[in-house]
Amino acid sequence: MQPKVLFITPPFTQLNTAYPATAYLKGFLEIHDISVPHCDLSIELFTAVFSSGFLRDMFAEAQELDNNHYPEVSRMKAQYISCVDVVIAFLQKHDLKTAKNILNVDFLPAGHRLKHVNTKIKWAGGDIGIIDKAKHHATLFIEEIGDFIQANVDEFFAFTKYAEQIATSASSFNQIDEFLSYQPTLIEEKMLDILVAQIKNHNPKLVCFTIPFPGNLFAALRCSQFIKQLFPDIYVAFGGGYCNTELRSLEDPRIFEFVDFISLDDGEGPLLKLVSYLEGKIDINQLERTFVLENNQVVYKNKTPNTIYHHRNLPAPNYSGLPYHKYISFLDVVNPMHRMWTDARWNKLTISHGCYWKQCSFCDVNLDYIGNYQNTTADDLVNKIEKIIKDTGITGFHFVDEAAPPKMLRALSNTLIERNLNITWWTNIRFEKTFDFELCQLMEKSGCIAVTGGLEVASDRLLSKMKKGVDIAQVTRVTHNFSQNNIMVHAYLMYGFPTETEQETIDSLEIVRQLFEKNCIQSAFWHQFTTTIHSPIGKNPEAFGITITGPVFEGFAQNDLYHKDPQGANHPKYTKGLNLALHNYLNNAGFNTPLQNWFNFPVLPTSHSKNLIESFLLEVTVK
Repeated sequence: MQPKVLFITPPFTQLNTAYPATAYLKGFLEIHDISVPHCDLSIELFTAVFSSGFLRDMFAEAQELDNNHYPEVSRMKAQYISCVDVVIAFLQKHDLKTAKNILNVDFLPAGHRLKHVNTKIKWAGGDIGIIDKAKHHATLFIEEIGDFIQANVDEFFAFTKYAEQIATSASSFNQIDEFLSYQPTLIEEKMLDILVAQIKNHNPKLVCFTIPFPGNLFAALRCSQFIKQLFPDIYVAFGGGYCNTELRSLEDPRIFEFVDFISLDDGEGPLLKLVSYLEGKIDINQLERTFVLENNQVVYKNKTPNTIYHHRNLPAPNYSGLPYHKYISFLDVVNPMHRMWTDARWNKLTISHGCYWKQCSFCDVNLDYIGNYQNTTADDLVNKIEKIIKDTGITGFHFVDEAAPPKMLRALSNTLIERNLNITWWTNIRFEKTFDFELCQLMEKSGCIAVTGGLEVASDRLLSKMKKGVDIAQVTRVTHNFSQNNIMVHAYLMYGFPTETEQETIDSLEIVRQLFEKNCIQSAFWHQFTTTIHSPIGKNPEAFGITITGPVFEGFAQNDLYHKDPQGANHPKYTKGLNLALHNYLNNAGFNTPLQNWFNFPVLPTSHSKNLIESFLLEVTVK
């Protein structure tokens, strides 16, 4: 084996399952005879923080800083310390005996979340209901501690992100650089202790951080800063989703005080070149899609043609070596679809690379992860599934495609059935007409339990403008087909799309209400539209009736853009009402409540008939 490459997923990502980036690259590099241990520093740090020993230090730190937010937690700190190890172990294993102990009246402290626990939740009968209820109470207990940490010890702390506020839209490196000059917080000190242990254990020549989200950047930089101070002979590389979207125009050399290489897009080719370069086999100009520092200038090395590794030729992700016994299942929201993101173990796998549609005007269709569509065969995919099950012992799969191709889902379903391979799976789709009743039935038979998809703004005018390739009638029929086959449907919802009027926002809410009422969808989430620089809208804003107003690029990150929409409504004021309505619909309530009641200001009445969705379903029946 060649010199070791250590992969690290920095805090914080998902806590219930492993993020897949390092597993993909480990599987690839090891068939090229490169030794690759990997560390999920996210779950390692989280479980170290939520331990009795750390909580003692944490409460002492809060007292030393003279911070006393959430004083009821401080008053009951002995109980928090005594309970935390039991609660974390339960959230990892979910045994019935501990569940009953947790539900004893005097076991958990009645903190600011638990004393307001929703007693009207209808739990399932028997042992499953007891475990779920205990899991919910345990989650609230852990969240109370998290609230205390953020308020008193480390303002950057959050469960699935760290210091996200300074990495989001960070057009300048100034603030990040400033915070890196401060002394590490108690959380960061613990993170660095774990990092040192990993480095001493594996003795790598190159440490690679995958940075999928803004909430991973600062922790990765803090780690790399420490590596440069304590292990100056080790090289550091960054890659992942944040780099691919935010750092494509990188100019500021200061980040190279902490990192040696920053690669873009798929990591297989750049990493092989990096290893060859560090071994002295090639010179620096042979690197691919990689930023380096030369003469205090940021230089993009991209030897062309690039070495291409097609999706169909890649090996299965290698999840071996990750601490599956440590992952934690939370139950903060009872909605069954939302639970899938936080409450189960999933092997993450892509069916196809990129998006087969790649036309949506709000999406980063110009970037490789969307625009470079590559497929494989069902047999190859099922072979990978079988290997991953062998590695992890987990038979649940989340296919993390941008949009899973219907033809591939049909082939996959048939192959799973033919091989008698029993798995549970879910994925993201487009609500296109190919998903007829028969295909949905086949998918359910093969183990599919849920799909997610973008309904976005439920307006035919705006769906056409954003080039979704669907309309409301089609979405209704497709979601109905899934629901009729007991496949849960989660819809991504958007408000504030360019030129969207108040009338269209209220009409979209009415469509969402009817889709829930008719059980076409069972879950959804609103987000406010943001222009990105790599999307068709960001590249040609005038065509969509908006004006870009910032931020001014200052050499570091460039992705989210600010804009003015003179034709559109003032959408931030709708946030609270839209979410309040959705919260009720998620709980099968509020269907007869007038839309006006969700808002604390006058809104227009909907222009849709109350039976619009029903009329689309009747068309199916008639046909």
